[in-house]
Amino acid sequence: MARIDAFLKLGLAQGCSDVHLAVGVPPMLRMNGDLMPIKFRELSITELETYLLEILTATQKEKLQQGHDLDFSYVGDEGARFRVNVFRKATGIGAVFRHIPGEVPTLEQLNVPDILKQFCEYHQGMVLVTGSTGTGKSTTLAAMVNHLNETRNLNIISLEDPIEFVHPSKQCQVIQREIGTHVASFADGVRSAMREDPDVILVGELRDAETISMAMTAAETGHLVLATLHTTGAVKTIDRIIDALPGGLREQTKGFLAMSLKAVVTQVLVKTPDGRGRRAILEILVNNRAIAKLITTDQTHQIASQLQTGKDLGMQVMDQALLDAIVAKEIDPDDAIRYAAEKKKFHRYVTNTDLVPTIDLSDKPEL
Repeated sequence: MARIDAFLKLGLAQGCSDVHLAVGVPPMLRMNGDLMPIKFRELSITELETYLLEILTATQKEKLQQGHDLDFSYVGDEGARFRVNVFRKATGIGAVFRHIPGEVPTLEQLNVPDILKQFCEYHQGMVLVTGSTGTGKSTTLAAMVNHLNETRNLNIISLEDPIEFVHPSKQCQVIQREIGTHVASFADGVRSAMREDPDVILVGELRDAETISMAMTAAETGHLVLATLHTTGAVKTIDRIIDALPGGLREQTKGFLAMSLKAVVTQVLVKTPDGRGRRAILEILVNNRAIAKLITTDQTHQIASQLQTGKDLGMQVMDQALLDAIVAKEIDPDDAIRYAAEKKKFHRYVTNTDLVPTIDLSDKPEL
């Protein structure tokens, strides 16, 4: 057994999501969003490098020596699976191990709106799941793939960096390919996938213009593309895609988004009232004629109002979703206010008054 497995087993026993290892500090666990040190000595450079080198392949060791970060999957001594990032920093080496549950969660278990099942029924177009790092985007996408796998007969090609949830083929054929292991890049993976008779292509991250362009081509040519993007709202997602491609393709990109973008789901993870878990809260955009027109006429700033009035179509803005979850006692209001755009609406629910912004009377006009 690799010595690093002892830390991973401890983390799993505590129910953490991530194990952090860095030089000069003791190992730390991410517990329901908070980072907490364990009772252990500060790790030295030699000690931590020894731990990590035990689990690296010769190729990975060479890449790390050359100054590259490493992203890979690791299966611990007892079969637990982790997504790993190893990196170098000012004080030496560091690593983060994120636990990947052995069973793929269902959409029901995630307690997300039923409209996500409808998104799985599309036969072509693009559905984006967005949010900052660590908000559960991969988990939501995995649950959507699992729903497809159980309800339709399709060829699903997944491109991930690295592979996280493992999907056994059920009613679908699920082909999982890892960036750097099975294919050079996301863009190359999408290009190759279009020659492999896919029905659904999952792109782990739209991280550059070439990948975005290839994913758009796949969505326009009769495939359902599921992908993630590191953006924090539906409007910012659309603007990010438009700005990512060369100016000469701006009108073409807007046309694609108006016609082929089906939905944008933006999520955050908010603590439950007892502090023992976190719940995904979603902002949802469902593309329709009104939103398509706003995209093509450079009026994306007005999309937020469409989300507010599109409840019948399954749309919702983040603030309202947070408020609804607070009223239903599903999330902690003191944590929820951190993710709110208009924080005044949340003041009546907050118990920690330090979180409520004070009013600056100096900004008021003299009477």
